[in-house]
Amino acid sequence: MADRIAPEGRRTPVGRQLRRRRALRASAEYLRVASPSAEVQGHSPAERKTVPGKRDVLIISAEPIGNYAVKLGFDDLHDTGIYSWSYLRELGAERATRWAAYLDDLAAKGLSRDRARP
Repeated sequence: MADRIAPEGRRTPVGRQLRRRRALRASAEYLRVASPSAEVQGHSPAERKTVPGKRDVLIISAEPIGNYAVKLGFDDLHDTGIYSWSYLRELGAERATRWAAYLDDLAAKGLSRDRARP
């Protein structure tokens, strides 16, 4: 099933669209380290990367992709993740579990949320 804001060929008033959406309370860091890009997720679960050093990352752009997604650009120049609305809902619903797993992965690999100092 396509993840659309409004059925194709039918317009929905913006106010109604906004009322149907739920706010996603997530930091730029969380969205960056959970990027759906192949660079982060790999091409299989075994290739998924733990991304360190993103505590202070900022979102610098958000580009709508049709009616189904948004492409986020970050100040570390990562901009290849296309976040579908369904993936964003999943990130919101699983935030506590995913964040704890991310912190555990960092610790297990001896990595930090802070950027490496030159």
